[in-house]
Amino acid sequence: MAEAHQAVGFQFTVTPDGIDLHLSREVLKHIYLSGVTSWTKRAIRFKNGILTGVYPASPSSLLIVVIAIMSTIYARIDPSLGMIDTIKRTILLATQTVLSAILFSTGLWLSLILMLRYILKALLSYHAWIFESHGKISFCTKLWLSLVKMLSGRRPLLYSFQTSLPRLPVPSVDDTITRYLESVRPLLDDEQYNQMEVVANDFKKDQAPKLQKYLILKSWWATNYVSDWWEEYIYLRGRSPIMVNSNFYSMDLLYVTPTHRQAARAGNVVHAMLQYRRKLERGEHAPLRALGVVPMCSYQMERMFNTTRIPDFVQHLSDQKHLVVYHKGRFFKVWLYYGGRHLWPSELETQFQRILDDTTKPQPGELKLAALTAGNRVPWARARLKYFSQGVNKASLEAIETSAFFLSLDDEAHGYDPDKLRSLDLYAKSLLHGKCYDRWFDKSFTLIAYKNGKLGVNAEHSWADAPIIGHMWEYVLATDCFLLGYTEEGHCKGDINKGLPLPTKLQWDIPLECQEVIEESYMVAKVIADDVDFHGCLFDEFGKGLIKKSRTSPDAFIQLALQLAQFRDKGEFCLTYEASMTRMFREGRTETVRSCTSESTAFVRAMEDKNTSAQKLDLFRKAADKHQNMYRLAMTGSGIDRHLFCLYIMSKYLSIHSPFLKQVLSEPWRLSTSQTPQQQLNMVDIKKFPRYVGAGGGFGPVADDGYGVSYIIIGENLITFHISSKFSSPETDSYRFGQNIRQAMLDIRALFDQKDKKEKEM
Repeated sequence: MAEAHQAVGFQFTVTPDGIDLHLSREVLKHIYLSGVTSWTKRAIRFKNGILTGVYPASPSSLLIVVIAIMSTIYARIDPSLGMIDTIKRTILLATQTVLSAILFSTGLWLSLILMLRYILKALLSYHAWIFESHGKISFCTKLWLSLVKMLSGRRPLLYSFQTSLPRLPVPSVDDTITRYLESVRPLLDDEQYNQMEVVANDFKKDQAPKLQKYLILKSWWATNYVSDWWEEYIYLRGRSPIMVNSNFYSMDLLYVTPTHRQAARAGNVVHAMLQYRRKLERGEHAPLRALGVVPMCSYQMERMFNTTRIPDFVQHLSDQKHLVVYHKGRFFKVWLYYGGRHLWPSELETQFQRILDDTTKPQPGELKLAALTAGNRVPWARARLKYFSQGVNKASLEAIETSAFFLSLDDEAHGYDPDKLRSLDLYAKSLLHGKCYDRWFDKSFTLIAYKNGKLGVNAEHSWADAPIIGHMWEYVLATDCFLLGYTEEGHCKGDINKGLPLPTKLQWDIPLECQEVIEESYMVAKVIADDVDFHGCLFDEFGKGLIKKSRTSPDAFIQLALQLAQFRDKGEFCLTYEASMTRMFREGRTETVRSCTSESTAFVRAMEDKNTSAQKLDLFRKAADKHQNMYRLAMTGSGIDRHLFCLYIMSKYLSIHSPFLKQVLSEPWRLSTSQTPQQQLNMVDIKKFPRYVGAGGGFGPVADDGYGVSYIIIGENLITFHISSKFSSPETDSYRFGQNIRQAMLDIRALFDQKDKKEKEM
């Protein structure tokens, strides 16, 4: 009952003498501290908002400008060319020279800020640097780098560069169609290619000019001509399950588990996430910058927390103070603040341990409730309106959807164990789909804590791409291991506060009809989950260090190995998707690199032909150079697929039928690949702590008869591949493909070993 009394700020009783009022000092103290925290947070956001708003200048520079102008006036010099006198006459301040000078100085200062922003935007529109050979920087690029550094300031905040980032340019139709035809040439025979060429040229001549004009008009009006349509039509308009098909996952540290206590590990990590969120809300994270100079767009990070995908839109709230935890079929609400501050890790551990020790049974329909977010979207949307729009169901659903994020205290043990067969495969499957009802797939991300202390994240895809979650996850794991730490017994450090209010069990009143809908969604999701064939492949024979010594891009090396593995696996080439980022532009997300090229297919055929050994290395270098150039084009706004996608959407708005666009957008990606970025924050020195490395993450197969491959390049000597396919396809086998990748990597390395051997013999 103590918690119930503390939850009320006052009590009163009616007596013959009047009303007897009793105030709770403890609760009033917490109300006061919460108010102080709230106003402190607002003040910091206001201050950082000003710093971001006047960037690349600073508030102190206004004082410098005012002093400079006032000094010239007292020296009887008019730098305003008569504008100060005009201001005096206009606003009837004939005797107020000082005030008029201050107004002029402020206007001059704001004009200088705008000018500096446009100069910086023009500088950031220069992309020739990315096409220069590694280690060979032209004088023009050196000068450009110096100017960007000079205008970037010393300590920019997370969103300081947002208004200075250039807009994503719309490529010309001629360039896009030329590159498209070039990309499909190795996949078509002569007759098929000639037909495609005719269809493409007809489109370029007839429909494309009108569509392009409207698209250019959109690019002038919208911040980014792709991103809003990409989010709406690729993600939010979809009606198929997002579990496996859209959501992705990130794994824990590969070799290290800081503690095997489930509640303690969750306590530290949740506290680290709250620290990250506080810095994010205040805009205090340093912006990511290529070469340490070129800023990346930070827009996607805004919706990392307090965000839920509602069937047709993304709901983002601010400053949510609670978390919802799932354990053995029950949902619990846990407050994240106490006395106006975040709960300490030891306090969070206490709360999570209380949930683990709770022996109550799930309410009817509660166990598999989250399966609604794993199945088809239409039944879920209808169930929301019919069964969750009033009463306790509405209140409990709102608690989940308005929470900072979702935590699943899993009753299984997972993680990489070299002594256990397929441990990485089962770990990946658990993160991607779990039991189909123990993750809330609509939340921006679900944190998963296993009973052996291992962790993972399942992330919804519509609001952001994998590098955004990766940035947060890298910060959290480093904070957990190197800043927070654990006691010798494996508990969180700090005192235990036994006066915390108990976690609140969410209440449900789910009718039988709704329980049937839940079960149907679960069965749909289970069929999808059971069909996922996963294989985790740790490639440690060599890594980035050796590849760079051969003067080859590690990404190009791996992509060519994937092409060789694909050909050996299926005996043919296929349309290949590699995700590239466009975050050098404002609100940029991704672009596609079509990795299967004429150069790569020529190299693969040579590798399979024993009579062309002398040409293999030359063909490899040509294919690698081609891949690098395509990747750079994609990063700089000259990709193929996003432009064609937007032309297709525009054609639908204008009711223009295009056989070319319809065919392009229906082509299946039988090999979908993505590289997970590593060390975005450089919080951990891998050379000093080689075992504290992440295992990366992955996603489900994109095509029914294809493979999904995610890979992460870790340090100098390790590459981890996450390979997915479907058991239902007789053409695919994830383990077999992993072995093909391993052998392809070794065979390509052998080319360089043979070259080195010949050079030594000479």
